Amino acid sequence: QVQLVESGGGSVQTRGSLRVACAASGSTYSSGCMAWFRQAPGKEREGVASIDRTDRARYADSVKGRFTITRDNAKRTLYLEMNSLKPEDTAMYYCAADTFCRSGFRLDDFRYWGQGTQVTVSS
Repeated sequence: QVQLVESGGGSVQTRGSLRVACAASGSTYSSGCMAWFRQAPGKEREGVASIDRTDRARYADSVKGRFTITRDNAKRTLYLEMNSLKPEDTAMYYCAADTFCRSGFRLDDFRYWGQGTQVTVSS
């Protein structure tokens, strides 16, 4: 079992920056792959970025070059640094985890989810 708790969301203006964090507890092995998803009102949840236990990161095309995913294994914390934010980045951001990273950002590939943290970007 893995427990995930997100923090760091908030409101920011267009072109601003924000960092969200996700603290993990429970099985280290079962959280080898960690990811960020987001869900805007009226839209489906979509993958943003993932990172595996070797620190190999993947990004959705919509955030490449603007967002950076990192993990601090000693603190068991996942981060998402978001720069050059746009109003379309407004969403609830969720942390997700599972043992291995797979291709794509399928929701079914992740057994463990946090409750989410809201990010709002105003124009």
